[in-house]
Amino acid sequence: MPISKRANFWHAFCVLHGEDTKQKKKEVENMTKTPAWVQPLFDQVSAKAKAEAERLGSAIPYIPGEDGHYIDMGKKDVIWWTNGFWAGTLWLLYHATGDDQFRTTAEANEAVLDGAFDQFIGLHHDVGFMWDLSAVADYRLTKNNRAWARGLHAATLLAGRYNPRGKYLRSWNRDRPGWVIIDSMMNINLLYWARDEQNDPRYGYMAEDHADTVMNNIVRPDGSVAHIGIFDPTTGELLKTDGGQGYGEGSSWSRGQAWALYGFALSYAHTQKEDYLDTAKRVANYFLANIADTGDVPLVDFRAPAEPKIVDTSAGLCAAAGLITLSRQVPALEQSLYYDAAVKIVKAVADDYLDLDPATDGIVTGGTPAYHDPQHEVRMIYSDFFLVEALVKLLGKDFLIW
Repeated sequence: MPISKRANFWHAFCVLHGEDTKQKKKEVENMTKTPAWVQPLFDQVSAKAKAEAERLGSAIPYIPGEDGHYIDMGKKDVIWWTNGFWAGTLWLLYHATGDDQFRTTAEANEAVLDGAFDQFIGLHHDVGFMWDLSAVADYRLTKNNRAWARGLHAATLLAGRYNPRGKYLRSWNRDRPGWVIIDSMMNINLLYWARDEQNDPRYGYMAEDHADTVMNNIVRPDGSVAHIGIFDPTTGELLKTDGGQGYGEGSSWSRGQAWALYGFALSYAHTQKEDYLDTAKRVANYFLANIADTGDVPLVDFRAPAEPKIVDTSAGLCAAAGLITLSRQVPALEQSLYYDAAVKIVKAVADDYLDLDPATDGIVTGGTPAYHDPQHEVRMIYSDFFLVEALVKLLGKDFLIW
């Protein structure tokens, strides 16, 4: 909420209720204080990440192999969609701690990712995940000109996926020109950044068109979302929705819910369009209702059969980071609803799903890539990223990495 609107809100509230403005504001601020356990946990997570950085060098991690150690995705598959999350984790830690180990390792990862530009074939909408968290984060913190160029290169690739008839950004490749996946809501932040850096509204128009298309076709009235929307690429007509990485058509894949929650909160931050804030809140409320009976750790799909019971901690942590962002955007009396929910999610994951041994690879356990994926409840690099992002947000040591 803009400062002027927040001030008017407080004045109106206190006149209505006959309460002292400063005192009431202080009470609300007390509702969103950082819990005492957050700093010690952050210190442990930071120490383990530093040990991993020393071990990995320029290697890019994803999921540990059968031997429990990370496979280098820079060598195995340099265009893989998660290849920016480790660099993003390192930039968050560098900003929060000032430790140069995190910076130099992030820079080494960034250089490796240049190979993805060279390969080009296979890159798709996830260039946002890849370079927003690596090059753009680098530029935001260091003003590195090479990082700036990398970010704009990636933004141009993403802009090239825009369909002017359907007003969406195509997601995957192959014979799927009309496919849009909910994950894309996190990738369009790269276009908002390019809009601002280039003072060129075209990038913003494409991002907003895409967000509008997702909001009106993939987000359901109850706040649940489909993973995939399939459009006619010549007319823009929605043909069907699909379950994708969730249980099936009509289901509710929890990480998709988290992408939508956080993605629309970020689109609101970049545009101040109230429809995006309303959508983020609707999705958030649906998400919170569905984790109430599972100890604040989400199942992989909220509409899957009761058995087998499979959790996905990555969905919870992504949602937690989004909920903290949302808590900063809503009226003061709503802030604690989303902030407290984020705290509960992080605490639930921290209590049962962390490995803080510096000698092992991977921090967060219990992550599931997809409902029908053979790998269930494993360590995934983006789980670690969202844990770190949530912790630095709770500590007030974050920066706009999206």
